Amino acid sequence: MERDRVAVATGATAGIGQWIALGLARAGYRVVLVGRDRARGEAVRGWIGGHVPDAATELIAADLSSMAATRALAAEIRARHPRLALLMNNAGAFHWRRAETAEGHEQALAVNHLAPFVLTRALAPALGAGAPARVINTGSVLSDLTGLGLDDLESRRRWNPLFAYARSKLALLMQTLDWAERLRGAGVDVNVVHPGAVATTLVREGGAVGFGWRALRPVFLTPEQGAEGPLHVALDPALAGIGGRYFKRRREARPNRLALDAALRERLWAETERLVGPG
Repeated sequence: MERDRVAVATGATAGIGQWIALGLARAGYRVVLVGRDRARGEAVRGWIGGHVPDAATELIAADLSSMAATRALAAEIRARHPRLALLMNNAGAFHWRRAETAEGHEQALAVNHLAPFVLTRALAPALGAGAPARVINTGSVLSDLTGLGLDDLESRRRWNPLFAYARSKLALLMQTLDWAERLRGAGVDVNVVHPGAVATTLVREGGAVGFGWRALRPVFLTPEQGAEGPLHVALDPALAGIGGRYFKRRREARPNRLALDAALRERLWAETERLVGPG
């Protein structure tokens, strides 16, 4: 049993995140759920308790579009749990219209790439203290199809919603490979998983966009099915010591060739540090 081992799951109050949290509770982890809506989070805690009566869960409300809030979240997690076994960077954002956070970051980039970077950086010591530990980032197959546009990572000069989302997920994939190298010696495995096309509330637009998304939902995976890939990579004993890999659901896949360019990843790392500031 993993009863004394702690897992943190972001985006855990809806979609695949709540099923990931349930799977971790079933595996015996103490699960720290992170979500923006406290009421929804408490409802998910109750839902998990209904499935796993002896589940140990906690809730921390945080808005991961804010780097200040993400740093405060990390500080609270470290204060509660100086040793962590698992970090699931699952929270995601898609926006049909360009919008910026209060800190001036493009919304999708902030949630999908910058927040996982800040959270992983801040929690790396706790993950090392809890080693063997794992970090699982929820990626997207759209990262296979895009360029990086490092000179305009915030999409200020050119905006396309699918491109912005795909680029943020490519950036997440690239930081995954770098974190895998940086944390390997600490006993922390870092991987990224595309969960499949899942019928979630990621796209909340009305009009034709929302109609198209809702029309496709019947052929998408359910959130429960979408959680299977991340849970597999998080829990499978056969993957102990395996890091820097890209999975599509349960199967390892070859990533976008740009992600394999170490020099480009180094430039992205430097630009990400410039955007989020020192740790």
